[in-house]
Formats: sequence, C-alpha cells, structure tokens
Amino acid sequence: MDLRMMAFDSPLFSVLQHLHDAGDDSDKSVSCPSRTYARDAKAMAATAADVKESPNSYAFIVDMPGVKSGDIKVQVEDDNVVVISGERKREEEKEGAKYVRMERRVGKFMRKFTLPENANTDKISAVCQDGVLTVTVEKLPPPEPKKPKTIEVKIA
Repeated sequence: MDLRMMAFDSPLFSVLQHLHDAGDDSDKSVSCPSRTYARDAKAMAATAADVKESPNSYAFIVDMPGVKSGDIKVQVEDDNVVVISGERKREEEKEGAKYVRMERRVGKFMRKFTLPENANTDKISAVCQDGVLTVTVEKLPPPEPKKPKTIEVKIA
C-alpha cells in the first residue's frame, strides 16, 4: 500500500512506508528471529526456577505440577549446559464438561543453565517429587595446591 497515493507526503509517512515495505522482503534471516528461537524463548520465559549452591553441589529446582516424570527431559549440552525440558499436556475434556476459565499453562517448557567450571557433569541426578523437579549437579573437588618444588643447590 502506497501512503503517498492517499495524500500523505510528510517525511514521517515516508519512513513508515519504508518500514512497511521492508517487512515484505523475502530475506528475513537478518532481522527476524526464527520461529524455533521465538518458541524456545517463550518456553524459557514461562518456566520459573530456583538455583541453590551448597558446599558440595548445585541444585536447580523447577515447579512441575501435573507433569508426569516421563514428560520431563534433563540433558547436558556442550559439556556445561543443563537443559530441562518437557511438555505439560491438557487434560482430556469429558463429555458435557467445558472450561469456564483456563489459567494453568499447557504446552512445552524449557530452561537452560550454564554450569560453572567446577560442576561435575558425570554426577547429575534428577528427582521429581510432589510436582517439584530437583536436578542436582555435584561439584568437582577443589584442585590440590601445588607444593613448591625444592631444587638442590650443588657446590661447584
């Protein structure tokens, strides 16, 4: 649509026309995020989590009411990112019953946590109890301090 045809010749409308026309370009990869990125960002924003550090481990605590343990996936990516994902499914509607109000979120969820260097990715456990998922990552033991090396001085 050309706004100039409707007697809008001001600079503001020409800028608006340019922005509108730019949205029609076929090369959207430069400025627009992919649908997958937008979906993942929405899923991450909707999943609240607590992170606790103890002397021996890190704990990631996520509320998962109504989610079956088989619908939850815990993975490690790139050797230092814990990914918690899954899907909360809608209950099947029974004949004659309909929702008057729906406030509980359904659909996919995901959270990613970058682990610190002292996290032991070989010792990760996940437990879901009473609708709360707790992913525990043990810490690596601190490196032992290097003892100074003594060099014998010889008399020449």
